[in-house]
Parts: sequence; C-alpha cells; structure tokens
Amino acid sequence: MKLADLVAGQSLPATPPYVMSDEERHEIEHCLHHYDDNRAASIDALKIVQKKHGWVPDAAIAKIGELIGIPAADVEGVATFYNLIFRRPVGRNVIKICDSISCYLTGYDEVREAISAHLRINLGQTTADNRFTLLPICCLGACDKGPVAMINDDTVVNLSPETIPALLEQYK
Repeated sequence: MKLADLVAGQSLPATPPYVMSDEERHEIEHCLHHYDDNRAASIDALKIVQKKHGWVPDAAIAKIGELIGIPAADVEGVATFYNLIFRRPVGRNVIKICDSISCYLTGYDEVREAISAHLRINLGQTTADNRFTLLPICCLGACDKGPVAMINDDTVVNLSPETIPALLEQYK
C-alpha cells in the first residue's frame, strides 16, 4: 500500500500492468548502446514510450527502470523533471505556447486568449474531443519572432489572434 493510500484512507483503483511492445523494447535496448551509463538512456526510453502512447503511464516507469537497469524512482525523477514528458494523457495535438518575456511583450496574452477562446480550453486542459491540449512552455528559442508556439513538432512564429483559427484547422 502506498503512503497516498494511507493518507486518503482508501485504496486507489489498481492500474493495469504495462505491457511493453517488442518494438519499444528493441528501441530502448538500441539506445542503451549509445551511452556508457544506462541512466543516460532514461530520457530516450521515456520518449519512446511517449511516442507510442502519447504519454507515459505510471506503470511504464517500472518497466523502463527494469529494462535499463536503474531504480524506477530514478526514471520517475527524470520523467517529472522534463516538462515535455507527459505524465497524463494529452490530446492528439499538443500546443505549447511560449510565455517568455519576449513573447509576452509581443502579444502572448492576446494569442493565448484567442487559442483558449477558439478551443474553449485553458492552459493545461484538453479539448472534449481530445484533439488539442494547450500547455505553456518557457522558451522556444525564437525570441525575435514572437509570439511563438509549437504544435506537435512544428514551430509557428509571428502569431496573431487573427491567424489562430486557420492555423488550428491544419491539425486534425
């Protein structure tokens, strides 16, 4: 029983065991050959699992640790440190909007409000149809082209509230 269970006074529902596919296992084992220390492969392993599922389920943490030979707590530490490792389900398309000072000065608030109004979600939320998740991100390294966002792997620059509807329609 976990401490959280004791504090809450009730047991949480059991999570199903994570079944790692052969493809995931082979990709992770391949990554191990690139590093002298298996700990260094933990980010790659988390990204491999996330690529397949869209996020990293709790049950996958122990499997990754077991496969690369480090404690699950260490894998969990890496997973919770990096904000691009998603620890809960996200939409098919993830919008990461830059909230750094450069983007803030060039219209971040107006663009964020336009996205929120168009999708009817706020930061940290996912649309009801699971199409989009909207997340803040610290900096995308395109400060001279703000406001900036990333949608999946695409960096979009010089955003304006007027361009948001057409932009989002490109992502099904």
